[in-house]
Amino acid sequence: MRATKGQTAVEYLGIIAVVVAIVLAITGTSIGSTILGKITGLINQVGN
Repeated sequence: MRATKGQTAVEYLGIIAVVVAIVLAITGTSIGSTILGKITGLINQVGN
């Protein structure tokens, strides 16, 4: 029997697919644009 240590490539692909779906859903809405603007502003503050 195979050991169940670590993640398999299929599990990683599944996780990546979910993350991509969430990002596409967020960026396709005005809420996504608002969130992106706030995050960008915070990153710029940290950089200065």
